[in-house]
Amino acid sequence: MFADVTANPRSAPGGAPPRPPSAAARAALERFAELSRDVRGGAILADGRVLAATGNGATWEAAARELIEAADAAAGEPAVNAHVATEDGEAYMLRDGALAMVAVTDRFTLASLVLADMRAALRELRAEAARVVAREAA
Repeated sequence: MFADVTANPRSAPGGAPPRPPSAAARAALERFAELSRDVRGGAILADGRVLAATGNGATWEAAARELIEAADAAAGEPAVNAHVATEDGEAYMLRDGALAMVAVTDRFTLASLVLADMRAALRELRAEAARVVAREAA
């Protein structure tokens, strides 16, 4: 069910924050999805590229970019989060630095809880990326 996309955990050129390992992203996404039976799926991205996704990573990457671009256009600047509700379900986007997460849920899911769970997943990934860099530096 979960796609794995290889990532380079080393720090990017120019001092950009390191990308978390895709295994850590997959584990964070799995934990997020397990928190609610209302979650249909999602993806975690770093610098616009999918690290992990439920299902096809390329499909999630394209959909995530569209949602992020629409949220940015609506805000007139890079949006930190977005929530779109329709008759068929709800879509969420959350950014944390170079990381972003998108998720789709059933209708009437508690938005504040979904966004809090997404924040926790991205915080966990940032911490894991820092641990990887520290281990490599030692």
